[in-house]
Amino acid sequence: MTSVATFKALGDPTRQKILALLADDDMTIGQVVDHFDMTRAGVKKHMRLLEEGGLISVTPDGRERVNSLNRAGFKEIEKWLQYFDQFWDDKLDALSDIIHKEHIK
Repeated sequence: MTSVATFKALGDPTRQKILALLADDDMTIGQVVDHFDMTRAGVKKHMRLLEEGGLISVTPDGRERVNSLNRAGFKEIEKWLQYFDQFWDDKLDALSDIIHKEHIK
């Protein structure tokens, strides 16, 4: 089940940009900071929320921590959205049937 933390993580433009950066390449926090006009602590807070939301993973590499996109976290979101996609498809099909039946009368 997709968590509230996942949607919270997705709900901020800065975190969305971080995800886009990590989609291209794994990065240390220092490399991510270079793309923003904010403090290292500010970027680190955003990245912690992304990790808590299951959207990135952090792997120690010596003294550095390498941040990677966690594609499995996005699969959970996709499954959640597919449920509602099917829900609306069913509702729209039912509405179409009603309209079609009324048109035939």
